[in-house]
Amino acid sequence: MKTAIYRKAHFNSAHRLNNPAFDDKTNDEIFGLCNNPNYHGHNYELIVRLAGEVNSQTGYVYDMKLLNELIKEEITERFDHKNLNLDTVEFKTLNPTAENIARIIYELLRKKIEPVFDLEITLYETPRNYVVYPVK
Repeated sequence: MKTAIYRKAHFNSAHRLNNPAFDDKTNDEIFGLCNNPNYHGHNYELIVRLAGEVNSQTGYVYDMKLLNELIKEEITERFDHKNLNLDTVEFKTLNPTAENIARIIYELLRKKIEPVFDLEITLYETPRNYVVYPVK
């Protein structure tokens, strides 16, 4: 029987939502304050969900210490206290919306977590705004 485990993490990042294909007026209309040329920041809350079979020998679905280390190495150290637009390779040409950030986090972790485990990312940009990736 499958069981899900969850690990929470936190990181702070700045970003600017801007599409270089749009003119300034269009960017302002679509992204509003999030298009501030001086950037703005968020205190992101990340929830990583792994689901799989409980290992009969360990009693774990997945070792939480290992999951914690993966999140730290692949996500927190990469994005915490960074300007996503300027300081990260992932968002040099990709608009760092919450939707795109969640997808990138998923892709980074998916490379390190065996495919036998279902992986889901929940990313809170604010206490009231969050995204889930992928949606099943």
